[in-house]
Amino acid sequence: MIPFEMVEPTSLKEALSLLDPQEPTIRAVAGGTALMLMMKAGVFTPTRLVCLHRIEPDFSRIALTDKGELRIGAMATLRELEKDANVAARLPVLARAMRTLSSVRVRNVARVGGALAHGDPHMDLPPVLSALGARVSIAGPGGDRELPLEKLYAGYYETVLEKNELITAVTVPALNGRKAAYMKVTSRTADDWPSLGVAVTFALADGRIQDPIVVVSAATEKVTRMSAAEKALQGVAPGDAALQRAGDAAADEVETLSDAHGSAPYKRELLRVYLRRAVRQALDGSVH
Repeated sequence: MIPFEMVEPTSLKEALSLLDPQEPTIRAVAGGTALMLMMKAGVFTPTRLVCLHRIEPDFSRIALTDKGELRIGAMATLRELEKDANVAARLPVLARAMRTLSSVRVRNVARVGGALAHGDPHMDLPPVLSALGARVSIAGPGGDRELPLEKLYAGYYETVLEKNELITAVTVPALNGRKAAYMKVTSRTADDWPSLGVAVTFALADGRIQDPIVVVSAATEKVTRMSAAEKALQGVAPGDAALQRAGDAAADEVETLSDAHGSAPYKRELLRVYLRRAVRQALDGSVH
């Protein structure tokens, strides 16, 4: 491995000052689980890594806000997110999703901000948080900004982050009675990269679906909102025929990608089937 500089700033401000928007070989590192693999494979050769482990502890906290929203510090580990009592009580769909997000060893090290900033479309966290209406907070030399999590992603392994910006937190609103589910389809073990990830949330009023959000990942180049499927679900009683139409709408709407986890036609058929299953799981907590 080619030698590189490792620096450990003790504040967010210092960390930002060590990043260079004109130099792609300088990179911030949180947990490093993905970055180290890229370095070992020779995909990325750094000149400087800015380790974030010693910045202010507030960026590692998971806490409720005065509005009842959940604020997740970017430096919180995935394991801390999985085990947090507020997450379990208020966002059980998120806690369940974490259990098959890679292995326990990886979850003990990987950080929330790094997992989101990596931009890998196969990750489980972005679709779940997007369906939950999460917002991501970003800091940079020009100031802070916030955007819906789904807007963070621009393409395959691409985000809208500048090279001298860092994710500082993710804020997730309360469910307020909305139903939610995330289903992950793997071709190998349960904690493997998925062939498809589909997350749904919706309200239920008088037995009909209201304000649905459908988010797909892994089968697509980035986390993707499924507007046609959402339209097909809006206002319907969730019977077999209605869910079949929504699954068909999703399969027709999306452009799926082939990779080692399945062909594009296979993933399209998975989406057709698993969107229906995700809605049913959200309704009653079981898998059909």
